[in-house]
Amino acid sequence: MSSDHQQPTALHSSSSTHSLSAHRVVPLTELAETSQIILNTKPRLINVTHQIPYACTLVDRPSPAATLYPSTAASAGTHPGPGSPPINRRSSYIAPRQFAAVPASSHGQPHPESSTGAGLPTTTEYVLDQRRGHSALYSGIKSLADDLETVQIGWVGELADQDGYVVPCKNLTESQKTGLKQQLWKKEKVVPIFLDDCRAAGHYEGYCKSVLWPLFHYILWDEATDGRIEKKNWDDYVFVNQQFADAIVEQYQTGDIVWIHDYHLLLVPHMLRQKLPGAAISVFIHAPFPSSEIFRCLPKRVEILNGLLGANQIGFQTYSYARHFISCCTRVNGYESTPRGVDAMGSTVWVGTFPIGIDAERVERQRKAPGVLPKMDAIRKTYKGKRIIVGRDKLDLVKGVQQKLQAFEKFLNDYPDMQGEVVLIQVTSPPLVENPKLEAKIAELVAHINGTYGSLNFTPVHHYHQHIDRDEYYALLSVADIGLITSVRDGMNTTSLEYIMCQSENHGPLILSEFTGTAGSLGGAMMVNPWDYQGVARVIYDALHLSEEDKLARHSQLHKHVLGHTAQFWAKNFISELTLNVGTWDQSTPTPYLDFDFISQKYKKAKKRLLLFDYDGTLTPIRKTPGAAVPQEHMLKALSALCSDPKNVVWVISGRDQQVLEDWLGHIENLGFSAEHGCFMRQPGSKKWVNLTESLDMSWKNDVIEIFTYYSERTQGSFIEHKRSSLTWHYRMADPEFGAFQAKECQNHLENAVLSKLPVEILVGKKNLEVRPTIVNKGEIVKRLLGQHPETEFVMCAGDDKTDEDMFRALAGISNTQQNQSIQNGQSSRRTSLASAVVEPYNSELVAETAAKIARAAMVHSLEHHSPLVHHAHVQEVEILSEDETHLDPAFAITNVVPAHSLSPSLTGTGTSTPVSELSGTTASSALTAATVSALSTTNCAGKAQPFSITIGHALKKTLANWHVTSPEELIRVLGILAGTDQL
Repeated sequence: MSSDHQQPTALHSSSSTHSLSAHRVVPLTELAETSQIILNTKPRLINVTHQIPYACTLVDRPSPAATLYPSTAASAGTHPGPGSPPINRRSSYIAPRQFAAVPASSHGQPHPESSTGAGLPTTTEYVLDQRRGHSALYSGIKSLADDLETVQIGWVGELADQDGYVVPCKNLTESQKTGLKQQLWKKEKVVPIFLDDCRAAGHYEGYCKSVLWPLFHYILWDEATDGRIEKKNWDDYVFVNQQFADAIVEQYQTGDIVWIHDYHLLLVPHMLRQKLPGAAISVFIHAPFPSSEIFRCLPKRVEILNGLLGANQIGFQTYSYARHFISCCTRVNGYESTPRGVDAMGSTVWVGTFPIGIDAERVERQRKAPGVLPKMDAIRKTYKGKRIIVGRDKLDLVKGVQQKLQAFEKFLNDYPDMQGEVVLIQVTSPPLVENPKLEAKIAELVAHINGTYGSLNFTPVHHYHQHIDRDEYYALLSVADIGLITSVRDGMNTTSLEYIMCQSENHGPLILSEFTGTAGSLGGAMMVNPWDYQGVARVIYDALHLSEEDKLARHSQLHKHVLGHTAQFWAKNFISELTLNVGTWDQSTPTPYLDFDFISQKYKKAKKRLLLFDYDGTLTPIRKTPGAAVPQEHMLKALSALCSDPKNVVWVISGRDQQVLEDWLGHIENLGFSAEHGCFMRQPGSKKWVNLTESLDMSWKNDVIEIFTYYSERTQGSFIEHKRSSLTWHYRMADPEFGAFQAKECQNHLENAVLSKLPVEILVGKKNLEVRPTIVNKGEIVKRLLGQHPETEFVMCAGDDKTDEDMFRALAGISNTQQNQSIQNGQSSRRTSLASAVVEPYNSELVAETAAKIARAAMVHSLEHHSPLVHHAHVQEVEILSEDETHLDPAFAITNVVPAHSLSPSLTGTGTSTPVSELSGTTASSALTAATVSALSTTNCAGKAQPFSITIGHALKKTLANWHVTSPEELIRVLGILAGTDQL
């Protein structure tokens, strides 16, 4: 790959050689991080399907029985004779084909390892046939060729010789593989992937068809096993997906679009995102997507969802499938979502509905082919005087063939006058995996109906279980009086669309199951519930008696839709939506990963350090119940070691109440506490808690309790946490969607009933709402601590949620104030009052007065220095410091250079980093000045401290922090190394 590919990964680490900041493989149980998406003005399209569009056949092989099947060739008669059923034939095999002789000059020399002729030739000819099925998909992709250069990637599929016998992939030589690759690339820029046969079987037959396909079609498994087969199939599924991801990376060029198709490759987006964090990745699911109640039965549900969420855009056939996916992300994985997408790793994964169509021009051309008309006449002659109902389905459980036959039997029983007048011609194509029980059931039903309602000169049901050629298929659709589709679950049934095209003259009505993917688009069709046999029978009768005007009106509506929503329209609409969403992608510029080498160096140099930590989500992982977040042993060990260093002043600034902090951390000596988001403080070495809100009126609690109680009674799993100076309503254990809805309703209620008349504010946290006095927050505590310790040279502040942004904002805000004081002579008295409020030494007798002073000063400061949320502008290196400070602290450059939204598009480009030296005019001058002052002027009054604000989470999390680590465990390890309790 080019260096452009490497750059997004490098954002994760400022010191790639260090074990803490080295790029790690993100497991499927976590989300991969996304960097700024890069898209060319005219990108290439990398289209990825499970199989390539062509079935490949090897021809002119010397003695295939001796070369490919040595074990069977030893015994006579193992090859079936003419008319015998094929053994080990390719699944798509129909009949042996004859190939033109290849000139002798094209044959290669014998394989060097086999002078006896038992080896394969070094050069092999291949015949490439268009693969059956998925014609709409390939037509749509080909239509993009005028606008986008397209590369097709897929599994080569089963290779066969000219007699249809499967050639194991392991029997191919490297030269043969290379020859096939060259031939496919030359033909249509197709890149084949060669898979081990056992791996391919475990992936497709094992996991895709035995686990995912039934689940997506609402069929739960009924076999109990010990789990070993499922584990092997899952391992094969992961392995094959990784092979696809590696093949994509090999072909990818910066700015390309990657389009992945269907449930065979659900993990590829996640794997691809780790290697190409700036790639535009999209997925389209051609199958249905089940509701969360069904999907949650999947053992690997978290991994599958995270795999898909590596994409920028995910498309489904219908709105209900898209809604089901979003619901699964919320209910199963707990991610925030909107009707338009899912919030994953700080960026929105767009979810849309893109119903696929057919290539209308191709169908119109093929239905008028010379061979179709004679077959139409033959069918009309065979069923002269009869009304023809046509059904054409694959013989799967979800295609509803059994329900169709039972409904037709009900029709003949309920309407005796139609007996002898109507015939059902049902064509079923064999599935890839045979189902003998279903075949037997269908044959039994057909025999029963014909025996009950037929006679010597009339057969009501004609069932053909076979592949039919294209001319016969279009002839059958053209002569039909009714098209009957009764799928019980289907992705996108293109037979219905082809039937509409073939009925341009006859105008026959279409009876369509409401469970098909096309049901939401084809309003002119007659919808039925395939499980309601009486209802289907009634609709069949009504369709047979429609007036010509009604038939014409319905057909005109359907025909107009098919012509307007073709496969070409589907493909172009999907790509244009992806381009639009990527261009307007709502994300932050990545926050750099914590540079441990740099922070360790600054930590060791500092003579006085101030260390500030949140608790939940920072020093310990988030738990579903607050009482379960007990401190871990290694965290207590690291914290105790930090507190024992006389150079350190360590504080835990938490939303927890005093009792919890004392019970869990109170035994650590020299550890300071701030409880309930800044309402209470306990100095290091002291046992006395000081209530900073003691003089405040807390009567507002009664009104808030009443509102919280109202919503708790109506939201199962929610509860109220009572603190001395605040109230918190938790809904973490409630239904995710309903809990979020109730939280918004509760917030609106509080804003209208409480905030308008009382001095309180609402904190929207992680699955909770907290109401507290306005002047109380963690940022005010940070300001007080900075004032108490003016000699501090090193400040580390770590947090994970919205309440901790107050601390980061305090560090950034004080720095900005001091910069202004350093640059300008003479400040307003109100600004001076802010400084005095911050630096005033701690005094328990002046708590109320200080709190009021902070409130007034903070209000004045916010009015004078209000600035929008700063987006991190990545500055790699700016040479404005002394020779021993050539590595610019990202805290300075990120916090104080220029907000990303204030830069022109020419400066920000595609969102990648813009060095200060590249800025022009006054913008460059102001940015350089700000960075210089930030490097020389610090966050505390003495002007020495260097701030390290760290957020716990992903790089694209919207935050004012300067750095990030991905989990509390990583932060604790950093603290352990700094304290000397852990090793690199």
